[in-house]
Amino acid sequence: MKGKYYVVGAIVLLLGWFVFDSLSQPGVGDLPGNFQEVATYRNENNTGPIVRVYAVTVADTLWRAMRQYGDFMPYTKYGNTKVYFFRQGQPVPTQVQPGEQNFSPEFNANCLAKYEKEVMGNVSFKQYPLR
Repeated sequence: MKGKYYVVGAIVLLLGWFVFDSLSQPGVGDLPGNFQEVATYRNENNTGPIVRVYAVTVADTLWRAMRQYGDFMPYTKYGNTKVYFFRQGQPVPTQVQPGEQNFSPEFNANCLAKYEKEVMGNVSFKQYPLR
């Protein structure tokens, strides 16, 4: 009878550890820089490549945090995810679209960085990409 209690206790502890570990994973909210999504685009094509484009504001030029933010963003195999970073308080596009030019050119000078995860997971991060 004692053996059953040990097994049940071990299972409860193991499940508790799994739940704690799942809920304590780092995320976008843990990064410094006060990141805020301003505009988002995702195509409706679920059978082919999924294209995602984001415009995000950040409090400071924290390059490493920007790169980590991009790594946290959703990505689909054979798809494309682009994240454009802008400083808070400066003009930011409120709409983004797919293609070569993802927002109005008037915002190019304000773009701090561009994170892109391309087909097969190739990642690029460029500081001041549109100047």
